[in-house]
Amino acid sequence: MDFNKLKKNRKAALNKLQNELNESSGGNKKSHQDDRYWQPATDSVGNGYAVVRFLPPSDPDGDCWVRLFSHGFKGPTGMWYIENSRTTLGEQDPVGELNNQLWNSGQEDEARRQKRRLHFISNVLIVKDSANPENEGTVRLFKYGKKIFEKLNQAMNPEFEDEEALNPFDMWEGANFAIKIRQVEGYRNYDKSSFMTPSPVADDDSEIETIWKRSHDLSELISEKNFKSYDELKEKLNKVLGLGSVTPAAQVMVEDAKEDVVAAPAPVAKAEPAPAPKAVPAPAASDDDDLDLDALLKDLDD
Repeated sequence: MDFNKLKKNRKAALNKLQNELNESSGGNKKSHQDDRYWQPATDSVGNGYAVVRFLPPSDPDGDCWVRLFSHGFKGPTGMWYIENSRTTLGEQDPVGELNNQLWNSGQEDEARRQKRRLHFISNVLIVKDSANPENEGTVRLFKYGKKIFEKLNQAMNPEFEDEEALNPFDMWEGANFAIKIRQVEGYRNYDKSSFMTPSPVADDDSEIETIWKRSHDLSELISEKNFKSYDELKEKLNKVLGLGSVTPAAQVMVEDAKEDVVAAPAPVAKAEPAPAPKAVPAPAASDDDDLDLDALLKDLDD
């Protein structure tokens, strides 16, 4: 038992009790939010600051991150399509198939609007979170985009000879990561984020082991149970786009190219672009080329 911890966390305990009371009395609708995840908060002008430490996997033979592809867009029906993509599992996905058809028929803008987005997920220790200090000292899942991943890659593979390679996930010789968020032209920008001076994550090995044992299993995040079936995704996509299951447009969506049923100009040969092209303006987008899907889910619980 830790009396000091009890005293320090009493505000968080009150918030938890209030939430449980509201839920038990029907005051809150069920939320899609997964409390294992953490994101840095931003102020009224879009700036934010936090410090985290990337942690190794709970399985020493596992990966330090997992990759997750997803789609998030609003259809002509006014409904949102916010789903994990089965391409994460190396399988076909109905949105990807539809986008191939759109590219081949010259409708690149529509394909870009519905493109898949890449996220990485790692375990992190929250070192500093001024906006929500109750998070400090907790081990959480951190979902981040390509800009922060580039920072990790640069640390592990320095560009110049006089720069020493750093393993950000090493609990003894790694370094804390300062997340600095700015709002640039309407998008989140992480360019000023950087690694700090290398240091152990804690003072002694027993404390380091305690932190490590709180890490979450990353492989579970990309298990089959976290993805809807192909047919379920197809049905959801048809609904969002306002397509009937027997219309030619729906067939185009889920079958290989059937040009005789596509009411569009003759296809123009055009290769599909590489994954994660440059950002296209969209609600809640960032310079990571990501929609804030978690925030959208929270807002769309109804």
